[in-house]
Amino acid sequence: MNTPPASDSDAELVARAVRELARRTRFPVAFGGLLDDGVVHVTTIVGNRTRSLDGLRVRPERGLGGRAMMELRPRMTSDYGSSQQITHDYDVFVLGEGLRTLLALPIVVEGRSRGVLYAGAWDTEPVAGITTAPAMQVVQGLADELRIRDEVERRLRAASALPSPTAPHQEQLRETFAELRGISASVDDEALRARLAAVERRLLALADDERAPAHTGTVPIVRLSPRETDVLACAALGATNGEIAAELGLRESTVKAYIGTAMAKLDASTRHAAVVRARRAGLLP
Repeated sequence: MNTPPASDSDAELVARAVRELARRTRFPVAFGGLLDDGVVHVTTIVGNRTRSLDGLRVRPERGLGGRAMMELRPRMTSDYGSSQQITHDYDVFVLGEGLRTLLALPIVVEGRSRGVLYAGAWDTEPVAGITTAPAMQVVQGLADELRIRDEVERRLRAASALPSPTAPHQEQLRETFAELRGISASVDDEALRARLAAVERRLLALADDERAPAHTGTVPIVRLSPRETDVLACAALGATNGEIAAELGLRESTVKAYIGTAMAKLDASTRHAAVVRARRAGLLP
């Protein structure tokens, strides 16, 4: 297969979705990729019998996948070779694998197609809601991850372009961290939560680079747990215990306990003092 133009993280994201698509539907073959320079480069193929799908590149409006991308909705044919509803630019790939039934699902992010996933079978397969529903869930999950990644990268670029960490800009960074933690708290997928945590660490490192050294050698090192950091970050924005609990999906008593342990670690008598000391220690943006 040709080297994909997408970054490793994008390729891994698509690979997971393609494998999940094959696992959750009756289709034996699944493949797909993301749009790059006006062309979808198929980067992952599972269940194939031949190598005919290798190197497949799909343009919008062309073939079943191209039509799905232009219409922003799934398209399916139970007899690909004789279908008159699509162009047959990619017959050498699809028919070379022997596929007859083919389902194309566009990856739609913010109203724009970002790629396409396919599920196919060598025989004519009846496709009903019991099959398309889980397929749509897989594609929607991929689109949600891309949307989150786009937003984080947009904010990261905006933060890195700042000439200096002025007070308003610092407040925007704090709000960004709080929102990112809120998104992470609402996600059930442990792998995705781990990736969001990694993005948060990169953002924090960027913020640290644009600040003066957080502490001198005379100040003891303080380590807060992820949840202590979460609740303190929300408290830094002026949120009450009840508001923090709602944002992070915790009990109010649990929020109070986390703030108490954070205050103890920071040797602070109030939550405001804890926030100030956490920022000085480089634990909050």
